[in-house]
Amino acid sequence: MQQPDYIPYTRNKRKGFLFISAVIIALVILGLFIYQIPRVNRAVNYRLDFALTYVRKIINPVSNLPTPAVKNEAEMPDPAVTTESSATLTPEPTIMPMFTPTATLVPTPIPAQLQLAPPAYDEIKDKQDLNNCGPATLALYLRYYGWAGNQYDISKVIKPTQDDRNVNVEELVYFVRNKTGWLNSEFRVGGDLDTLKRLIAAGIPVMIEETFTTDRVGWPGDDMWAGHYLLVTGYDDLVQEFTVHDSEVGPNQKMAYAVLDENWESFNRVYIMVYTSETEEDIKRALGEDWDVEVNRQNALEAAEKAALSEPKNPFTWFNVGTNLVYFEKYNEAAAAYDTARNLVLPQRMLRYQFGPFFAYFHSLQTDELMALTKHALEITRTSEEAMLWRGYAEYRNGNSAQALSYFRDALRIRPGYVDAITAIDLINAN
Repeated sequence: MQQPDYIPYTRNKRKGFLFISAVIIALVILGLFIYQIPRVNRAVNYRLDFALTYVRKIINPVSNLPTPAVKNEAEMPDPAVTTESSATLTPEPTIMPMFTPTATLVPTPIPAQLQLAPPAYDEIKDKQDLNNCGPATLALYLRYYGWAGNQYDISKVIKPTQDDRNVNVEELVYFVRNKTGWLNSEFRVGGDLDTLKRLIAAGIPVMIEETFTTDRVGWPGDDMWAGHYLLVTGYDDLVQEFTVHDSEVGPNQKMAYAVLDENWESFNRVYIMVYTSETEEDIKRALGEDWDVEVNRQNALEAAEKAALSEPKNPFTWFNVGTNLVYFEKYNEAAAAYDTARNLVLPQRMLRYQFGPFFAYFHSLQTDELMALTKHALEITRTSEEAMLWRGYAEYRNGNSAQALSYFRDALRIRPGYVDAITAIDLINAN
């Protein structure tokens, strides 16, 4: 019996379908294999996270950092517990210096220009990965001393999850002290251009944290302000420029003194030094009295207060006053300085990088302010372990232990081994 003519067509169609299915499956398997390649994985994850963040911010728009609630007289700090410093929120802010200004030291003469030999730079290995400028810059710094590792050797210790968007100076110093063997590290605050030049003249490159304008719009209304690390290895007074190494842009960049100084201000002019035991005395001579941590903080506070007096409409001067007061546990005064900074409008990402306000508002018993700031910080950076930690403490103070525990655990998930989160979890479990 003759078969219908359509049977071969059906068989061919089925074969074609199976072939296409096999090709699709093979492509999926190949895609999954390629996705396991670290650089591809990181690139895909970055773009996916960027797109999802943008969509989330369309649904829940980002606002500027919240301004402080208007405080009535009953809510103001008790005068009985305040100290000499009187950083207050007024239409024209005023400061009574907390410390007597230190005597001006006569600086040791240094050359008008000096360039240290730059560390070797590899365009593939040394260009920073997503949110990895801290480890990438530190890796370059350590290579100056012959260290053979890379940014990923550092990030897997202090930033083991890619979701962690920020690395603090304390974490970078920890890595040097505990993972490099023969090197040591210190950081100080309140630096100035002469400090950088003296250290470079002593043969010590300097790593600073500063700000820059990102070229990526993260969400509608993004102010594009972000934090960044740079390695400084040279200066030239004749042209008024530093030589800096930028893990995003590339090595041996020239940056005007005035630009670096302006961008550095928003991070309390913090600087990191990596050195050998043989060069420690050189650093001590370059820093003078600022080698002493307490004196350095006193000097930084004096400088911040002076800047706030001369530029009372600059939010960063007031923020730095608050940060240095937090160091001395002057929390009421620090909160007042932060209030002033917030009223003058701070960048949207400010609390991704600096957490002094969390300390100040928690310890001055202004829990509502702490709730408002941690909410904003987590809207901007949903994986900020520091904001999660302080949000947890705010919830705990409000009697929400279960919610607090959830935030503490999330903080520990983002940064495994996070001692502050472990301590907070133990606090909850002990009660």
